Amino acid sequence: MLLTQAEALGITPAPFSLDINLWKTREKAAPPADVTKLFERMFRGAMPGILSEKYDNLPVFYSSYIQTYIERDVRRLLGNVDALQYASFMRATAARCSQMLNVASIAEDVGIRLDKAKQWLSILEKSGIIFYLHPYSNNQLKRTVKAPKLYFHDCGLVAHLTRWTSAKTLEAGAMSGAFMENFVVSEIYKSYLNTGVEPPLYYYRDRNAKEIDIVIETDGKLHPIEIKKTATPTRSMTRSFGVLDKGSIPRGRGAIVCAVEKFSALDSDTLVIPAGLI
Repeated sequence: MLLTQAEALGITPAPFSLDINLWKTREKAAPPADVTKLFERMFRGAMPGILSEKYDNLPVFYSSYIQTYIERDVRRLLGNVDALQYASFMRATAARCSQMLNVASIAEDVGIRLDKAKQWLSILEKSGIIFYLHPYSNNQLKRTVKAPKLYFHDCGLVAHLTRWTSAKTLEAGAMSGAFMENFVVSEIYKSYLNTGVEPPLYYYRDRNAKEIDIVIETDGKLHPIEIKKTATPTRSMTRSFGVLDKGSIPRGRGAIVCAVEKFSALDSDTLVIPAGLI
């Protein structure tokens, strides 16, 4: 089981929520993490063997992990699969983390049939490598997209597959925004899984390109969450939250999860949650 960063810091696990007391308590228990520290955590990943410092050579660890995964798990399910081709498939999938799923694009990159790409994605999901957020919609929100968004449970594996050599280059690179989103979504997702709760998570995107990174449906309300790499959040970042008001379920408190070091709020309806605390 992959750990949340809170668990790695020795903090009692709890499902993500918009409870102010949770974040005030957690802020006292966890050291502050700026954007550089966050990308160091992303780059190292969430594997217990890495977090326990049993293994310290990341390239060797992840290369061995992928080889063992293909030889043991994938071949048990698929038979004599081409290991190099499957590794290439994993790399093409990792390059699309935090994006809407496009199976045809992945298949074309790897040079495999569409049905094989779908089958291999199913194996990645069943193996706990990837997961999806499905789009939120209801009768009043009919213009939403249909495709799920693709995420990896472990950002360290994504960094290895997409060949980033350090946290510093990752932070400055073209995928930094995608990594930030994958990191936050996966941490929130694991916060539910690791406490035995089914993640009530969706995302929102309509045909006008209005998007909300996470929509949490709980206690009869919809809670919008925006994810940003910035340490200076603004109200303009929440402009898409209002689209949820057109639905039949009332909108509750929302949040911006970003690279700030201190918990705060933009107003009574919008919390500012440090990504280093989730």
